[in-house]
Amino acid sequence: MGTSDSGAVQRPPQPGRPVLFRNGLVLTMDDTHQVLPGADVLVIDERVAAVGVGLTAPEGALEIDATGGILMPGMIDTHRHMWQTAMRGYGADWTLSQYFVWYYLESGRLFRPEDVYAGNVLGALEALDAGVTTTVDWSHGLQTPQHADAAVDALEAVPGRFVLAYGNIQQGPWEWSATPEFRDFVNRRLHGRGDMLGFQMAFDVTGDPTFPERAAFEVARDLGATVTTHAGVWGATNDDGIRLMHENGFMTPGTIYVHAATLTHDSYNRIAATGGSVSVSTESEQSAGQGYPPTWQLRHHDIPVSLSMDTSVWWSGDLFSAMRSTLGADRSREHLEAHAHQETITHCHLRAEQVVDWATRGGSRALGLDGSVGSLEPGKKADVVLIKNDRSPVMFPVLNPYGHAAFQAQRGDVHTVLVNGRVVKYEHQLVGVDLAAARRDVERTIDHLIGEMGEDAWSKGMNPDIPQTKVMDNPYTYTKWDAGSAQWKR
Repeated sequence: MGTSDSGAVQRPPQPGRPVLFRNGLVLTMDDTHQVLPGADVLVIDERVAAVGVGLTAPEGALEIDATGGILMPGMIDTHRHMWQTAMRGYGADWTLSQYFVWYYLESGRLFRPEDVYAGNVLGALEALDAGVTTTVDWSHGLQTPQHADAAVDALEAVPGRFVLAYGNIQQGPWEWSATPEFRDFVNRRLHGRGDMLGFQMAFDVTGDPTFPERAAFEVARDLGATVTTHAGVWGATNDDGIRLMHENGFMTPGTIYVHAATLTHDSYNRIAATGGSVSVSTESEQSAGQGYPPTWQLRHHDIPVSLSMDTSVWWSGDLFSAMRSTLGADRSREHLEAHAHQETITHCHLRAEQVVDWATRGGSRALGLDGSVGSLEPGKKADVVLIKNDRSPVMFPVLNPYGHAAFQAQRGDVHTVLVNGRVVKYEHQLVGVDLAAARRDVERTIDHLIGEMGEDAWSKGMNPDIPQTKVMDNPYTYTKWDAGSAQWKR
């Protein structure tokens, strides 16, 4: 149920009731990118039944006035470490090295199954609140089968569409993927779940010439699972990993390469030739140091793109931020490259319409779900977002709907969200969830981590040392102001 400001549970709209959005500006995101002003979207059961003007409401339908708002497909995040959400903002000043040290080498193993559960629930709720209806849980904190069960328990407790990308940073993928416990987990929890809970294997390829990751790729092939991998991350994964994957036949159309920010043209050509896609996490790449956000390169190689936000331990948890930061980074790089040759960019190549596509259809294509979600078309699953906020001066006028979605809208402007035809957010409030319980679980996780680490270590981890810097000598600096002469004195 939804919660009031006091945390009391409220009644959601009745499940199974048809929903008719009236008089919205509809971004269909279909193959022709139709934009339909003053249009309606009718949802019956799990699917979009009709899109058009002046639709007839079925008996008992919930009619939602979308006047002045934007109707669009639910957004799709292809890479989010949801188990880390309980530590929201903790690593705001980290570098990628500090992230690796904290999670991989020192404190990541302190997370219990219940902590994975708490982070996953909070991460799932934060996604739905921002209109992200499908999220890949890049779950590389699954140290034991109990951790994995807790991750799935959390995803099943929240009414969203998810893909569990199974990983374990405390072991090599050739180790954890070979265990009977892993196979048992996949059979118990992931088989036969349809498009509400998908499955990937999540691991990285270091470039070791012995290619130990081969064993994990073979398991993925045997299970029929696609692989998602952090590729082209400065100092961690490189072109050698891409070459080994390609030479051994493990680059497939379903492979998702996360970041892919420091690769050569040869690696981009291999990704393009094998039909893979890249999940770009622009806020992450800009701040942590994986490399410059690569959309300017991906455009040149015609590589499909989806968007992701990576982790709330650092950054925002919404794809509005991802869209605007991606546009900014791509255009900034284009200007920078031109200025280096004393040239001027007079027309932007990357358009707002493209990043809205990446946030919706880009994700559905990458995940092999394009037949089900990613656009507002009759017959597709009803993952629908209404962006409307009559109390905000930012929500009018809506002149360029793609530009408005990418540059103007925020999570607080998300009025209604449907997933699989179910209303999960209505009139700016989540429904069907208990935020008070989620808060209590997260508080217990924080208390546990502080108790295990100690207050000093906890504080030090959140406040890393600032490197010493030297301000350059300024030859124009004066040392004293003489009030009598009204002049600076050297």
